[in-house]
Amino acid sequence: MIKYILTIIAIIGIFSCQNTSHPVSDEDNGVVLPLGFPPLPINLDNPLTKVSIELGRKLFYDTILSNGGISCASCHKQRFAFSDGGNHVSFGFQGRSTTRNALSIVNVAYYENYNWDGKFHGSNAIEEIVKTVVHLPFEFNCDSNTVNERLRKHPEYPKLIKNAYGESAEPNLKYAAKAIANFVRSIISGNSRYDKFVKGDTAALNESEKRGLRLFFSDRTKCSECHSGHLFTDNKFHSTGITTHYFDRGRFLVTDENEDRGKFRTPTLRNIALTAPYMHNGEILTLEEIMQHYNNGGKIFINKDKRMKPLGLSQEEIKDLINFLHALTDEDLIKNPKYSKPL
Repeated sequence: MIKYILTIIAIIGIFSCQNTSHPVSDEDNGVVLPLGFPPLPINLDNPLTKVSIELGRKLFYDTILSNGGISCASCHKQRFAFSDGGNHVSFGFQGRSTTRNALSIVNVAYYENYNWDGKFHGSNAIEEIVKTVVHLPFEFNCDSNTVNERLRKHPEYPKLIKNAYGESAEPNLKYAAKAIANFVRSIISGNSRYDKFVKGDTAALNESEKRGLRLFFSDRTKCSECHSGHLFTDNKFHSTGITTHYFDRGRFLVTDENEDRGKFRTPTLRNIALTAPYMHNGEILTLEEIMQHYNNGGKIFINKDKRMKPLGLSQEEIKDLINFLHALTDEDLIKNPKYSKPL
């Protein structure tokens, strides 16, 4: 019981040291941050404002940036916590397959590294991702000139872009990418039953979920060493021995360092019950399979994280952990009209 109480105190400490005692709303951007979430990072190149967020929301659901009727929302669906739930990998122009599972874009305003391999990083990474996706033949299969012409001739976007970015702002891909990036930054999730529990509602979790919480934050499983903090990710790169041979070499493709072969960025566990299938290639279909993988210590691989060892968890303990992961689902996120397609 003492160890359990200390665990809860530690978790609550994560929240209490990062913010005020109430949710925070920035009067300029209207983004409400849950208790315990730190202020959003400031991007001086693209300030977060209500008008840019609303413009970005409209563009996020629009197919104007692509050929073939594809939008950002085609692969990042609100009901799946803005992942492409159900698909191993995503499909773009004319049903062409991408190479990786679409990550949830929730809470990415706080990230330093993006995508599974961290190819994109820094304060303007989301803007660069949008522009890159537009040009990829297996995703949007479009080009800047076409996009610029469509935006210029659109009955609403020239005025909306000027409203968001000033009279000198031209209707082009640059500003469309900025607006979409700001909408994505505004997508915040932090109101799961787990969050309610650490804020003091001890009835928010049942007994199985509480046991799973204790296991998750224990030295025995070490889950929280990589799935850490309010984001439930360290935003770093690890190999967990998903396979003995990685056809997708992961972080190595960015660094060209052998020690990075088969390493991928730690995904957030927030809303994990909504984002199946899992891992960089969508190879693992269920949370039960994931837990069995970790319980077995993963497969043999040269760069496998040294913490990947057999855990010896019983089936009941595995079930408790899975139940805890379900408690990380934020029902408000998937229903919030601020994130939905504009009417």
